[in-house]
Amino acid sequence: MMGTNKIITVIALNDHCEAMRVAAGLTIFGHEVNCIFVDRPIEENEENIQSAELLEMCDIEPVTILDDPNMQKITQEAFMNKLNASNHLVSI
Repeated sequence: MMGTNKIITVIALNDHCEAMRVAAGLTIFGHEVNCIFVDRPIEENEENIQSAELLEMCDIEPVTILDDPNMQKITQEAFMNKLNASNHLVSI
């Protein structure tokens, strides 16, 4: 018996590149996946650019709670709403 699709939120805390890869991989199972950056602005390097392109291919729009010119910023309230709506949280 197949389970229902879940909302999974990946919190990018320490390893941004790995968080993006994990988020993209979770879409294989048909789940709704969020990727939220919370610790620092994302570094512009080749590895992160490739991982961001992978997110784009998976229709995941990463967001942040920080001021980052490369990403949409969400409010603390929106952040809490995403966490509360999630069935699972993954912190990387």
